[in-house]
Amino acid sequence: MLVGLTGGIGAGKSAVASRLASHGAMIIDGDKLAREVVAPGTDGLAEVVAAFGDGVLAPDGSLDRPALGKIVFSDPEARRRLEGITHPLIRARTVELIMAAAPGTIVVNDVPLLVEGGMAATFELVVIVFAPLEARIERLARTRGMSREEAESRIAAQATDEQRRAVADVAIENDGTLEDLHARVDEVWEGITSGTLRRR
Repeated sequence: MLVGLTGGIGAGKSAVASRLASHGAMIIDGDKLAREVVAPGTDGLAEVVAAFGDGVLAPDGSLDRPALGKIVFSDPEARRRLEGITHPLIRARTVELIMAAAPGTIVVNDVPLLVEGGMAATFELVVIVFAPLEARIERLARTRGMSREEAESRIAAQATDEQRRAVADVAIENDGTLEDLHARVDEVWEGITSGTLRRR
């Protein structure tokens, strides 16, 4: 079964993916693939530098993600240009991993921009993580060192919760403790493995 997992930045999607992995799901991490396709020496990195200049390179030749982020999160056209480079590369690698999965494996594709990319229809089930706005901002400050302004800018650049709810087959509300979240994820896993959770 192919499950799409997403949620706004800071909503707790990674914690949900980790819990699903502990149950035996194969996780395809979109963020990890996004880094792989622009690693030093890749065609992806060369294309990004050609599009945005040497200023997006760190001294060691790797991608300076904060520098690139400042460009693309303040300019929708620049963001589309970046996505035009990276998304086809990520999709190709994702397909390779899905095809390599053993029969019967529950594959969870953790896709940050699932809603923005109009990808919901490609999955057998779409699971979306939600969290209150203030909790997301606090989490981004604590875990990524973002200022409130940076966090709000990143959140505003993504789909709204209303847009996400419109395509969610399963909504996981991350508005309590980690134990609460795990309990909700466990219920979802039981629904997936028993076959009771299906597309709406």
